[in-house]
Amino acid sequence: MIGTKLSLVRRNHALEHATMQIFSAKRPGVRMAGYSNPQGFWVFGDIEIEELRDTVEEAQRRLRAGESRLAIHPHCGTNFAISGLAAGTAAWLAMLGSDGSLRRKLDRLPLVTTLVTLVLILTFPLGPKVQERVTTDAQLGDLRVVGINRYMRGGMPIHQVLTRDLPGA
Repeated sequence: MIGTKLSLVRRNHALEHATMQIFSAKRPGVRMAGYSNPQGFWVFGDIEIEELRDTVEEAQRRLRAGESRLAIHPHCGTNFAISGLAAGTAAWLAMLGSDGSLRRKLDRLPLVTTLVTLVLILTFPLGPKVQERVTTDAQLGDLRVVGINRYMRGGMPIHQVLTRDLPGA
């Protein structure tokens, strides 16, 4: 059960990323964000439902044709989470032993800045690798889009792309 849900999230995440990348290439400058779950994914942004439907269909076709690179998004939260966790850990390590003195903490600021910068540089390629191996799966298998709904929340259009595994479809 858990493995099935994780598989759905990973494949939906890949389809979300592919959709966003294709849409961004067609309409540069459009601000969007996405979120995936076992039922599909959400797209936040001012886009037309028909254009989204066409883009999702293209994303499915291209992923199935082997364009797995579309599943890795440069602005994915995974990238930020990996870098943030590593940078926070580096900052914490740099502050060990500084006691409670403000002066000792300020004296360590150059060390903290250097370590955090170094860690951010070193972890930059790690986020896409984690996407590729852990948080997305470009092999959609039997995953199919079964509906797209549009909602308005606080004046912002939100689209829900519903998916399901449909063997033999």
